[in-house]
Amino acid sequence: MSDIKPKFLEVYSALKSELLDDPAFEFTDNSRQWVERMLDYNVPGGKLNRGLSVIDSFKLLKEGKELSDDEFFLACALGWCIEWLQAYFLVLDDIMDGSHTRRGHPCWFRLPQVGMIAISDGLILRNQIFRILKKHFRGKPYYVDLLDLFNEVEFQTASGQMIDLITTLQGEKDLSKYSLSIHRKIVQYKTAYYSFYLPVACALLMAGENLDNHTEVKNVLVEMGTYFQVQDDFLDCFGDPEVIGKVGTDIEDFKCSWLVVKALERANEEQKKLLYENYGKDDRVCLAKVKELYQTLDIQGAFEEYESKSYEKIMKQIEGHPSKAVQAVLKSFLAKIYKRQK
Repeated sequence: MSDIKPKFLEVYSALKSELLDDPAFEFTDNSRQWVERMLDYNVPGGKLNRGLSVIDSFKLLKEGKELSDDEFFLACALGWCIEWLQAYFLVLDDIMDGSHTRRGHPCWFRLPQVGMIAISDGLILRNQIFRILKKHFRGKPYYVDLLDLFNEVEFQTASGQMIDLITTLQGEKDLSKYSLSIHRKIVQYKTAYYSFYLPVACALLMAGENLDNHTEVKNVLVEMGTYFQVQDDFLDCFGDPEVIGKVGTDIEDFKCSWLVVKALERANEEQKKLLYENYGKDDRVCLAKVKELYQTLDIQGAFEEYESKSYEKIMKQIEGHPSKAVQAVLKSFLAKIYKRQK
């Protein structure tokens, strides 16, 4: 996908220019500069995997046929709508979590002149998605389906965030709330739908497909998204910070991580007591005790077993799909994440 990244970024510039001249609002010089700076700070700075996956998936669905300039632009525009959605979630998530850094820079709300204006900026990011869709897709037969898709996925993601927040309430640290079913629900709704299903669903709509006929595709992608998040939880604790680009803090942050849920499942009463006493404390000694318990309970082995079984299950589901083009899209996604190190 690296060869299309420069062209993808050109489309970002084009969309940004359109939004800064949106006829529905009379910008002042000051407000235009603010929005441009806010967009450049929050939208294009990540790995862009979600957005690029729309183009990648659409190309595979076209089975090798060259995309026209118009098709390429529209696939990029949908990819950027997902990146805008991601930016909107992250700007607000960082405020809710009291985070300090994002993508190696201070969180947007941490900038001295921004503060809580970031809430308003999050709402602007959210609304700009529908401005882009209206301008470029209003005449398309799948326009209403696109609006429905983005609304549905946004609702699912916001609901997943809500479950995550109320499960990890700071004043009520209670590990007994944590289970594999709660972890799966948080992951499925907070991450899997918008990160895995949404890019493929956008490509399917562009290819003239009816999403109601692709429930199985959704199920496979949600399964993949769940596996991806379990990997993330594993790397947070056992990954090399030099490789993953950050120092994991799930233990200190009392996260409903797959590792702690698995540990609770495997632990005897004494080990559970140790977890209850040390999990969620920002203290080196407590952190070391939890990590040592993870080693004793062979959480690493449990993860390797989970990874192997998940891969087999997902591959079986993919190979059962009647369309070779859809199989290629799903296998492409799986290949990007299987046994990843970061």
